[in-house]
Amino acid sequence: MSGSFMDDAFGRRGRGGGQGWPASGIWEAMEQLRGAFEQRASGPRMGRGDVRTAVLSLLAEKPMHGYQIIQEIEERSGGSWKPSPGSVYPTLQLLADEALIRAEESGGRKTYSLTEEGRQAADGAGDRSAPWETPGARENAKVTALPKAGMDLAHAVAQVGSSGTPEQVKEAVAVLEEARRRLFSILAQD
Repeated sequence: MSGSFMDDAFGRRGRGGGQGWPASGIWEAMEQLRGAFEQRASGPRMGRGDVRTAVLSLLAEKPMHGYQIIQEIEERSGGSWKPSPGSVYPTLQLLADEALIRAEESGGRKTYSLTEEGRQAADGAGDRSAPWETPGARENAKVTALPKAGMDLAHAVAQVGSSGTPEQVKEAVAVLEEARRRLFSILAQD
């Protein structure tokens, strides 16, 4: 299969690694792919005030635990913003210290809800849109959705390449070749 995706992107077959793929070649190709996407997808980072606003907005809808808040922000931003636990949990602690939220432990998890003061603060911020609804966040979601999908695909390819059987690798190559044709057909629809 000279000139195929596998040979060009992951090096010559038969030099080690799973099913003839050089393990270092797989990761090198993924890093090249990540670098190409990161150059195009680097967008503005959200600030601390945005985390606070996002938490208050979400808790105004319903009580949640910290991980739910992180997931909900990522989902609502179209994957362009996933705050780290290192920004969400300190924000939750600060809001609790300010008596804007309260935490109730249940099943080993803390679930956070707004206090009356917190509800007033969330309502007061009602004239501003949630951070994931701002034009910059929406544009960033468009810019980062494709690179994220590409990286997810690259991870799946690497997994098949390192642990798949020869038949699975052959099937994966066919899927990738079909995906490439379909992607180019999208551009041809202009």
